Amino acid sequence: MSQQSQPLPDRARVVVIGGGVIGTSVAYHLTKLGWTDVLLLEQGQLSCGTTWHAAGLVGQLRASESGTRLVQYSVQLYGELEAETGLSAGYKQCGGVTVARTEARMTQLRRTAATAAAYGMECHLLSPQEALERYPVMQVDDVLGAIWLPGDGKANPTDLTGSLAKGARMRGATIRERVRVTGVRTEGGRVTGVETDQGDVEAEVVVNCAGQWAAAVGAMAGVTVPLHSAEHFYVVTEPFAGVHTDLPVLRDPDGYTYFKEEVGGLVVGGFEPEAKPWVSPHELPHPFEFSLLEEDWDHFSVLMDSALHRIPTLHTTGIRKFYNGPESFTPDNQFLLGEAPEVAGFFVGAGLNSVGIACAGGAGRALAEWIVEGEATSDLTSVDIRRFAPFNGNVAWLRDRVSEILGLHYEIPWPNREMTTARPFRRSPVHHLLEAAGADFGSRMGWERPNFFAPAGEEPVIEYSWGKQNWLPWSAAEQTSTRTGVTVFDQTSFSKYVVTGAGAEAALQWLCTADVAVPVGRTVYTGMLNARGTYESDVTITRTGDEEFLVVASAATTVRDLHHIRRHVPEGLDVTVFDATSAYAVLGVMGPRSRELLSRLTTADLGDEAFPFSTSQVVPIGYATVRATRITYVGELGWELYVPAEFAVGVHEDLMRAGADLGVRRGGYYAIESLRLEKGYRAFGRELTPDTSPVEAGLTFACKLGTDIDFLGRAALEKARADGVRRRLVSFAVDTPEPMLWGGELLLRDGAAAGQVVSAAWGETTGACVGTAWVWSGDDEPVTLAQVRSGDYSVDVGGEVFPVSVTTRPLYDPDNARIR
Repeated sequence: MSQQSQPLPDRARVVVIGGGVIGTSVAYHLTKLGWTDVLLLEQGQLSCGTTWHAAGLVGQLRASESGTRLVQYSVQLYGELEAETGLSAGYKQCGGVTVARTEARMTQLRRTAATAAAYGMECHLLSPQEALERYPVMQVDDVLGAIWLPGDGKANPTDLTGSLAKGARMRGATIRERVRVTGVRTEGGRVTGVETDQGDVEAEVVVNCAGQWAAAVGAMAGVTVPLHSAEHFYVVTEPFAGVHTDLPVLRDPDGYTYFKEEVGGLVVGGFEPEAKPWVSPHELPHPFEFSLLEEDWDHFSVLMDSALHRIPTLHTTGIRKFYNGPESFTPDNQFLLGEAPEVAGFFVGAGLNSVGIACAGGAGRALAEWIVEGEATSDLTSVDIRRFAPFNGNVAWLRDRVSEILGLHYEIPWPNREMTTARPFRRSPVHHLLEAAGADFGSRMGWERPNFFAPAGEEPVIEYSWGKQNWLPWSAAEQTSTRTGVTVFDQTSFSKYVVTGAGAEAALQWLCTADVAVPVGRTVYTGMLNARGTYESDVTITRTGDEEFLVVASAATTVRDLHHIRRHVPEGLDVTVFDATSAYAVLGVMGPRSRELLSRLTTADLGDEAFPFSTSQVVPIGYATVRATRITYVGELGWELYVPAEFAVGVHEDLMRAGADLGVRRGGYYAIESLRLEKGYRAFGRELTPDTSPVEAGLTFACKLGTDIDFLGRAALEKARADGVRRRLVSFAVDTPEPMLWGGELLLRDGAAAGQVVSAAWGETTGACVGTAWVWSGDDEPVTLAQVRSGDYSVDVGGEVFPVSVTTRPLYDPDNARIR
């Protein structure tokens, strides 16, 4: 009897919901890892939702090393599947050509080539004529140049799904089609199984790979899955001369279009600047098997006109088929992976944002390893579902946002590019005051945060470019104010958690690298690691009582931090953790005159002896009572004021009034970024990731390795310290003020690829761009500090090479005299 004709099993260790390419990949990799009791349920037929009409492009090079490695694994897998399963994935490595029509795009392509060099991937810059030789059916009159990625390819989505499914079955998985999940069962905050139209199934783990239906499936478990469908278009042409099976994939991002050979003709598709949202995630029709939406030639015209321009033969070539296949997109154009913070054992792999075929192999393996190991095994922060909060599931907000998201695929990925749709969103209590003062706002975890302040008469807008942007002089003035006077920063977006209970100290001692058994009123900088000894977060912790601690983290990490903390509190401890983020505004008062300013508003003694660095007190500020913590992220004397939200406007007004004759300024996050990089301070999500250990980051001083106190990740960290590491973080300054760096640039030592810039910004005090960078071991052997400090370093900035000075100490005030 076939699997399909057998009754549905009563239980399975894992139930995977969704039989598209990501669901079958997860099932395949779970069985490959030894978890064979896997049941995959598909409401229609395998690949019948979004997968079947995917274009099947497989471009390997991604914006991050972790994303690139993920797709590289996909390519390796797709080439091996037929030998294993007997079914081809329809994968062909044909290479990819990307052309540039503008100088800005050409700069991006040069940066892409440098990124490829950093990752050891083959990539070549091409002249227009060389691009034409690779792709003879296009015209290149307006092409300035191109890149050639020989490792790019294409796959057949349906064949790939079938091969993955067969591989899963061969190792014991059960795959059932035409079974619709109607509910998800939970008990005590943990998933216990699913309800279907053919009976209930108990399960330890449920994996939501339902594609466009993933939001509705998530809602069954009380889990937010923030995605929204948009209509997505391409056409398939009749065959014409010059098109053959080995023709590369062509991308013309300035024209929003891509071209892929199919049966002698071309698939012509793209990502129009303004997308067309489809129905809400909870209104998707059923059944919707192998279904398409109505043709919309008017909406497609921007893509078709561009395609006719690039490939003139299309003027006389027939169209065989118009595809309008809806697809779901997330609010930031990165997919969703990981365990849902709301329900233990409920995992999500969805929202692949038109990169599902390229990423499915690597994403499926990564999610399967997460399920088996109990935590991610590599850096998945950019796709981790915990980067979103429940408010990101608002359908009206998602609908407006998705209209912008689809077009980002082929937009120039400008440094510091901000979303424009569905804003403003979360606002601090002093937002209106900052807006009136000329703030340009960026967005982080939904918070509207000031990037910089434009002077009177100037528009607070970003004029995007690869060079020095229009706002740089204004941000530089904020840096100077902070180094020489006093600046007020609205840092309300900080994540803030209160950890209380008789077991609070013991719990945090286990979770944190640093010793937090400190007196009340002390503040400690610490990392939080996973079992692999790499970062899950970096935070400051203030002991606010015998059984109470205030934990402060970056804006973006609220959900993941809370989930990590709650999951890893040792059993049996009396601990309560709650999110206090919205209860307090945070105003940073920073600079050598910060003490003078604050002393005008408080009776508290702010002197070094009464109020030393890394301490915190409750003090009056004007009419308000606030928590003042003497700490800094900019490398100057300063205090962070934790102000009850209802008092924030008054405190901010008092600070600006009392500091008027001191020349007090408001400052934005661009200035903070520059100041922290001059000081060499690290940031989670940039320098610190789940692929980074304190040894690599130079932060073992914030680890209690000199004590016998155990903490999560200690054993792995000690092993890394003993064995040595294959990369080390350095600070650098460019030797000349001309170039503008943004992060991601190739680092060279003695002219050879040696690493990559992590973060970079203009340093006004230094008089040039500064930043942090990884120096990698060229031979995969441990790299010593002596090796790091040797050689002549330079950076590749959009194809031009500039010398840099590298150091393992802070560029600015290396002895910390100014902050103490």
